[in-house]
Amino acid sequence: MVATMMNAQLSLNHIIERAGTLFADREIVSQMPDKSVRRHTYADLLRRSRSLANALIDAGLQTGDRVATLMWNHHAHLEAYHGVPMAGGVYHTLNLRLAPNDIAYIVNHAKDRFLIVDDVLLKLYAAFAKDVSFEKVFVVSLTDAPVDGPFVSYESLMADVPAGWAPPPVDENQGAGMCYTSGTTGKPKGVIYSHRAVALHSMGSAMTDTLAISQHDCVLPMVPMFHANAWGLPFTCAMVGAKQVHPGPHLDPVSLLDLYEREKVTISAGVPTVWIGIQQTVSQNPGKWTLQPDMRMVVGGSAAPEAMIRDMDKLGMRVIHAWGMTETTPLGSVANVKQSLIDKGEDAQYAARAKQGIPVPFVEIRAVGEDGPVAHDGQAMGELQVRGPWVAASYFDFPEANDRWTDDGWFRTGDVVTIDPDGYIKITDRTKDLIKSGGEWISSVDLENALMGHQDIAEAAVIAYHHDKWVERPLAVVVPKEGRTVDAGALSDFLISQGIAKWWLPDGFVVKDAIPRTSTGKFLKAKLRDELSDWTPESSGS
Repeated sequence: MVATMMNAQLSLNHIIERAGTLFADREIVSQMPDKSVRRHTYADLLRRSRSLANALIDAGLQTGDRVATLMWNHHAHLEAYHGVPMAGGVYHTLNLRLAPNDIAYIVNHAKDRFLIVDDVLLKLYAAFAKDVSFEKVFVVSLTDAPVDGPFVSYESLMADVPAGWAPPPVDENQGAGMCYTSGTTGKPKGVIYSHRAVALHSMGSAMTDTLAISQHDCVLPMVPMFHANAWGLPFTCAMVGAKQVHPGPHLDPVSLLDLYEREKVTISAGVPTVWIGIQQTVSQNPGKWTLQPDMRMVVGGSAAPEAMIRDMDKLGMRVIHAWGMTETTPLGSVANVKQSLIDKGEDAQYAARAKQGIPVPFVEIRAVGEDGPVAHDGQAMGELQVRGPWVAASYFDFPEANDRWTDDGWFRTGDVVTIDPDGYIKITDRTKDLIKSGGEWISSVDLENALMGHQDIAEAAVIAYHHDKWVERPLAVVVPKEGRTVDAGALSDFLISQGIAKWWLPDGFVVKDAIPRTSTGKFLKAKLRDELSDWTPESSGS
């Protein structure tokens, strides 16, 4: 028998309309570069998002057109999140931490038509402007400086929409947003999120047994809005009516703690690097900040050490460990404590919380080894594969990467994991030798290729070493050409000249006569990691 239910479309328009109507006076707080604060409400967000949508349509935006954003976390970026899809377009967040040539490649590959950019980032835009061709550039004034030249003031788009104006109809499967991967295994690859995927993801992340976000919360996503939709938090908050606080460019521990206290933040989210800094700052300044009781800290991007989770608990901040990827919108699993672990003692609970957690509802997982799916016994290792309604089914215009999906429809994450009998995922290694520094990926292959382009270098291998603050940092092992010497400063300058971002630069250069290889001639990086496991910048004198 066929069900007779309504076929209501899962549109992001519903989220903003509901928020602007039912939670009209709930605040959206934005910290500016000078640390002044702008305060808006969900009623403002709805009105301004509608104005942006109308202005973009008047500018010629067609269904599916991409609108790039080069912005920090603040109200205007949130307006683009809602206003661009409302117009039928796809917002495309650009990672402002990438090298200018990488940003230009991504813009051109995505075929972005328009750009919305912060005035404080116009210098970055200028570094790649000659390599792209936006039809119009809208500038958000965060410094109250006048917008001139060939640019259009973003505020000029904020006129009230005509009476009776309505956004174009939306199909839940059409694109709403777009993010690119970090390009750690070749060129960056784009993922287009549908209205349906983001709507379902928002419901999944708000659940009590995931991130438990409600209208009573005040949420500060320190994770950038250009990084996998700030983990979907801006949409989840709007869906439930939670207060939002956006820190702008101020992500140092003191600035964040000041915001936590002043705005009464109940939940925040970021990579372990930031939490380590907050932990150290609070410990060194007991009693300086009064935070909300049992404040929740969502940690993702890289693994959170169990010791950090324990220490944060002692400081009254509860860590919620999560895992996800650009391709999973991004939430895939959350490490809350299952009821079955309550009676197994504190150590068992902390061990579970330090893992990547159990899959959220509607996300399926499996670990696959050389001989097929592996047992969920906590010991057998395999590549983590996932599928679900907010998992990407392909990359945008990148058919050569189709091998990331199995023939039976699972996405191959590239992470090597174990899964225990309780369903908790633990990432044990990576199928590629990537380096995750401060929650952001660094490609060892790109660094190696660039280094081996230097006139003095014969071979180069880049590995990760453990860093107390950034968790991982790159270390380069180089073999000089016969009769040549290695100058670390010159190599760093060369890498920058080749378009490598400064934060990618290796922390050190270890000189060897040869790099160990496998039987097939590949660099044996596992041996290098063992040999250099105790390496530090201090031990090398660099």
